[in-house]
Amino acid sequence: MEKRSFKNLWIHLILLGSCFLTVFPLLRIISVSVRPGNRLFSTDLSLIPEGATFDSYRAVFLETDFFKWLLNSLMITTFTALIGVSLSATAAYALSRYKFPLRSSMLIFLMATQMMPAVMLLLPLYFMLQKLNLIDTFTGVIIAYSVTTLPFCIWLLKGYFDTIPRSLEEAAQVDGLTEIGSFWKVVLPLSTPSLAIAFLFSITQAWNEYIVARVVLQSTEFYTWPLGLFILQGDYDTKWGMFAAASVLVTIPVMAVFLYSAKWLLSGLTLGGVKG
Repeated sequence: MEKRSFKNLWIHLILLGSCFLTVFPLLRIISVSVRPGNRLFSTDLSLIPEGATFDSYRAVFLETDFFKWLLNSLMITTFTALIGVSLSATAAYALSRYKFPLRSSMLIFLMATQMMPAVMLLLPLYFMLQKLNLIDTFTGVIIAYSVTTLPFCIWLLKGYFDTIPRSLEEAAQVDGLTEIGSFWKVVLPLSTPSLAIAFLFSITQAWNEYIVARVVLQSTEFYTWPLGLFILQGDYDTKWGMFAAASVLVTIPVMAVFLYSAKWLLSGLTLGGVKG
């Protein structure tokens, strides 16, 4: 009994240490965001510095186009998530329910695309968007983000669909539903946890992305928040207080979405991880 208690103690200490290492950088960013302008480079490690002020937050709101950056990011992220989940759900259902030539090869190809760095896709992606006259447009960025998130979402949803018995769809079709109707009214409601995971993955990929947006978006009016924060970085002077304050603010929408979706998070990750 004592040995077991000692083991549990070590496990809890390790978990607490891991949590501290994870949260500490965020706390430091918050600390820098409320430091007075003359103490940004202080070596003081206190989380609430002496003379704490919200001047950096006020400057972000009044001296930058922060709300425009945030609105652009919200719009791009929302459309990316909706398009990505919609396309991946239909593709995953087809791969789960139907047997057709090259089905296994297609699944392997989708998995292989996840092993390629996103930077390798920049050049062909740029040329494709240029041919379609989608450079420096929201549509071009949304297409680029949707394409990069599809493979993972398809694999995730395909694994979850495999766990749903076909008999449920057959029973719904006997009651008068079409095949599309059974997919819409039976399969999708049962797949809510997995759909939530795919939706959150698409959101995080689009919300934090910088490189593709840097290449595709060229006008400042279309800047997302990662591009907007880059403006605060100068060659000889970086506004670290404003940079930290904006970094804290942009985490709020994503945290709100994750907290709201927490009830589906665990079940979606576990039940989707089956062998297809």
